[in-house]
This record gives sequence, C-alpha cells and structure tokens, in this order.
Amino acid sequence: MSSPSSSRVSARVAAIEESATLAVDARAKALKAAGEDVIGFGAGEPDFPTPAHIVAAAAEACSHPRNHRYTPAAGLPELREAVAAKTLRDSGWDVAAKHVLVTNGAKHAVYNTFATLLDPGDEVLVPAPYWVTYPEAIRLGGGVPVPVPTDETTGFRATLEALDAARAPRTKVLLFVSPSNPTGAVYPPEQVEAIARWAVDHGLWVVTDEIYEHLVYGDNRFSSMPGLVPELGERCVVVNGVAKSYAMTGWRVGWMVGPPDVIAAAANLQSHATSNVANVSQRAALAALTGDQACVGTMREAFDRRRRTMHELLSVIPGVTCREPEGAFYAYPSLRGVLERGVGNRHPASTLELAEVILDEAKVAVVPGEAFGTPGYARLSYALGDDALEEGVRRISQLLAG
Repeated sequence: MSSPSSSRVSARVAAIEESATLAVDARAKALKAAGEDVIGFGAGEPDFPTPAHIVAAAAEACSHPRNHRYTPAAGLPELREAVAAKTLRDSGWDVAAKHVLVTNGAKHAVYNTFATLLDPGDEVLVPAPYWVTYPEAIRLGGGVPVPVPTDETTGFRATLEALDAARAPRTKVLLFVSPSNPTGAVYPPEQVEAIARWAVDHGLWVVTDEIYEHLVYGDNRFSSMPGLVPELGERCVVVNGVAKSYAMTGWRVGWMVGPPDVIAAAANLQSHATSNVANVSQRAALAALTGDQACVGTMREAFDRRRRTMHELLSVIPGVTCREPEGAFYAYPSLRGVLERGVGNRHPASTLELAEVILDEAKVAVVPGEAFGTPGYARLSYALGDDALEEGVRRISQLLAG
C-alpha cells in the first residue's frame, strides 16, 4: 500500500492544467456527436482545407522510400534552409539553417525553448491575457511565470513601465507575442523596437511567438523583434510554424529559430523525446514555405471579413464591450456587464460559469477568460464559416439580451 504522500503521477505532471481551449472544443464536438446543434468558437483552427499544392507535395513524398526512414532529429536539411530563408523574408532576421530546429508543431517549439533556457526558479515575464500553454510550458521547464497585466486602456499591450515593474533579480526571459492570442492585439513597430532594446539593456532573453505573423488587418503591420533589433539575436528565440497561415494544424510542423548553441541543445533534447518530425509532414511544410503564397492572402481576406462581422455583432449586445481585433483570428470581448446583471434568472459568478450557461442554453462554445489569466472576458475564434459565425453570435445575443 502506498504512503499518503506518494502518488501514481509525478507532482510535476499532476500540476499541469488541462488546455481549456482543447477542453471546450472537445465538449462541443461531443455534444455535436450526440446530435446537438452546437457552434464552436473555441479552437484556434482555420476552417479551410490545406491548400491543394501542399497536399499534392505530401502525397508525392509518400511514394519515396527516403521519407519512410529516420532523418536528422533537427529536421530535413532543405526544410531548415527554407525556414531560414523564410525568416529573412518575413521577419527580416538573417539566419542560417544551423539556427533552426524543426519541431512537432509550434507548441512543441514552445516547450523545447523553455526546457532549454530555464533553470529552476528562473522567472519569465508573461503579458496577460496569455495563451493557455505558455505558463504550463514554463513550469515544466522549471521556471516561474510572472503575469504582466494588460487591459483595454493599453490595447492589451504591455507597456515598458509595466514590464520594468515586473522585472526582478530572477527574471531571465520575456515572452512576447504579436499578433496576440487571445486578444488579437498587434504591437506597432516602434513599441516592438522599444521593448526589444529594453530587453537588450537588461540582458534578458526574449521568446517571441510569431505564429500569427501573416494574419494582420487594416493599417496594422507585423514586426519581428530580432528583425528590428539585430543585436537581440544572441538572446532571442523565435517560435513559428505552418499551422495558422497555411491551415495545417493537423500536420504538426513548427520550428524554433535561435542562437546555434541553444538550437543544438534543444535538438539534443528532441532527439531523446520524439526524434524527427514526420518526414511527409516536413515535405508538406517545405511546399508551403517555398510555393505560391497566394493562399495565405486568400485566407487572410476571409478572416478580415469575419473579424469585422464578429466585432460588429458583439458590440451591440447589452453588457458586452469588444475591441476590434487587429490580428490573429480571435475576438476578446469583456462580459463583465453581463455578469453584473445576470442572464434571465441565472446569475453566473464568473465567465467560467457564464460560458457554461452559454453552452447549455444557446449551444455555443466559447472559452472563458479565466483560461487566459483575465476573468471577465471570453475568447471567440472567428476561424469558422461565415454562416456559422453569424448564427453563433445571434444565439449569444438572443440569450444575453433576454
């Protein structure tokens, strides 16, 4: 019989929080499977099929025996070269293949990065709201996530003053994300550069997630920290992948770009954890990066249309306020006005409870703000069909206005 202090699961793993976005998506899909007419705003997954030329490249790759075997753990040499070229093209950061590690999706790159950079007790500044995986990956790496609160008054962007106030002797890394999941905020170039120079001045590492780089709208522009401030490059890791821009979430190809010693160490870690990414998926990613980029613009146009529609529809719901998203494919409305007055005869005490009411009564799945470190809000993805989007927000409006 085990002692009271023992556990069948390690404390490190038992402490991991379930991914709220995947949990919401799973519940919505389960209700659909049971015959319920559920509309899901939960998962950050484009509704488009992977472009045909990418699928064709993967099909062709299946017929070559070289893709049936192990390849280098760090990635196919030609894909690492393509990622380096793409990083210069899109981010303005001049790197070589030795700066690139191909990972099993960008989420894996996040884990690899923090596992490689952090020692126990190292602190990471994490602007909030934040994607649900960041704090868990930091903790698994032995680090301590330190939330840096933001809100509508700063456009959900962390200010230099807030970052400096959060910096402490154990601070080692700044996590930077623009465009942002979940808020859709995009930092202007001058602010990106100022934060990068602040990090350089204080000897901090920067981990910057650029997965939504191509999904920016209106007058907003994507800016890459190491592209604007090259001297940051020796203490910077860029995380990226093909999932969002090319509708390839299921192919599981991401990468980290950073100093060669960090990349070599992370590749060593990956060699023991997963070995190489599936070769057929890597061939597909190579086709995505080096082929016709028109598909990226086509999907961005659709997301732009949907973001404007969602913003307009959410903004007229009593008790709901919503900034217009500037990038990615999420709206992040405040529902605090709804919580104050209740929904019919129900009075949810949190957006966690309110999300349950919306799913139960309106059959619409949203992710509550508690998952992103900011209660009182909810994230709604507009990466779904126009008709479903309008119907889903109509149901929410009807429920909350009743």
